[in-house]
Amino acid sequence: MMSFRALVVDKNADGTVTSSIRELEEDQLPAGDVVVNVDYSTLNYKDGLCLTGGGGLVRTYPHVPGVDFAGTVESSADARYRPGDKVVLTGWRVGEVWWGGYAEKAKVKADWLVPLPEGLTTREAMGVGTAGLTAMLAILALEEHGLSPDRGPVLVTGATGGVGSVATALLAARGYEVAAVTGRAGSEAYLKELGAGRIVPRADLAEISKRPLESESWAGAIDNVGGAMLARLLGQMKYGASVAAVGLAGGVQLPATVIPFLLRGINLLGIDSVMQPVARREAAWRRIATDLPRDKLSTMTRVVRLEDIAELGPAILKGEVRGRVVVAVR
Repeated sequence: MMSFRALVVDKNADGTVTSSIRELEEDQLPAGDVVVNVDYSTLNYKDGLCLTGGGGLVRTYPHVPGVDFAGTVESSADARYRPGDKVVLTGWRVGEVWWGGYAEKAKVKADWLVPLPEGLTTREAMGVGTAGLTAMLAILALEEHGLSPDRGPVLVTGATGGVGSVATALLAARGYEVAAVTGRAGSEAYLKELGAGRIVPRADLAEISKRPLESESWAGAIDNVGGAMLARLLGQMKYGASVAAVGLAGGVQLPATVIPFLLRGINLLGIDSVMQPVARREAAWRRIATDLPRDKLSTMTRVVRLEDIAELGPAILKGEVRGRVVVAVR
């Protein structure tokens, strides 16, 4: 049996969490239908929590983080997948309660996998990763509720983060006018390169307005922040517009009134990529393969090694990581 490398997180006797690169055997993998040779994974906020022991996401140790991965099927007990098939996995709490992508091999349930769409490489798939899937699910939901490029500008909050960066690039590539919200100094050039036509300072949306309705400014929005910012932008949406709410960095409370919903018919769409039906995932990945502006990948991604992850985990929790971090597992 061939050994393989993995980044393993363990809890010490004093309760602290540490990580190290170890050699594991295939019989140490959890039970599953399909063994995948992992090419790439990514670094997401949840990975940062797993690496530092925060959030209570990891229930048993030792543990292998990595909430997504793309690679090649090595062996399969399920007829849907054969050795050599390219696959991608996001969600299903992989990397949290199930060993994830920070290892050269992963063993998972076949129902969790999605065939990699034709024309998309494993490197490109993880260039967008869970963040890209989430962004595309938000775009699909907005379009199903009437959004189109001729309706007007689309606002993206938290635009320098993973979901925000990919959403900005995907929307711009499809012909949308994108207004990107950021509070990070020096990010304007980065967002413009991704396709943002306008930069909105985060301070403009940071405080709740005294008026429940403001000027109708946005035909749609993807909100990665929540809290007061989400409440503020609800009052700025055009009549019948929709907001796809993705993240909760600004808190789970929504200090808003019902006025935008009653008088402007605003739709608030919740987007959660963790437990999306497979058919929905496949549709989103096919759309990513079609719409992804590959020339923007180098702008919004950087590639690191497994050995680099330990120091980057705390950085992503502090909001110090811009765009997407791709982990080259092999």
